[in-house]
Amino acid sequence: MADTTQAAAPARRAARRPARTQENLEAQVSRLQEDIKAIGASLAKLSDQKVAQARSTAKTQYRSLMKSGQSVVDDLGEQVEAYEGQLVEAIREKPLTAVAGAIGIGFLIAVLSRR
Repeated sequence: MADTTQAAAPARRAARRPARTQENLEAQVSRLQEDIKAIGASLAKLSDQKVAQARSTAKTQYRSLMKSGQSVVDDLGEQVEAYEGQLVEAIREKPLTAVAGAIGIGFLIAVLSRR
């Protein structure tokens, strides 16, 4: 009977090994899944940060462009006012020349529009 007990012991150990190996593999797979989830969460957080940073940069650039655009519009407005003042002054000084010029421009537009 001692022989059967000694022979059965290695058989029992061999039967436990696959169960332990399977449990070990399942634990490793579980850890890998957790690691993958953590990596995914980190990537999502990083991409959210990059999007927020890009959005902030875009807003800053937009504000800067709006300010420079408004500056250009203001400068053009001032130039138009200056030209308007010069034109009004020239018409007051030489009204007949201004009327003749307006008639000439009207005539040119009429000739060009017929073609």
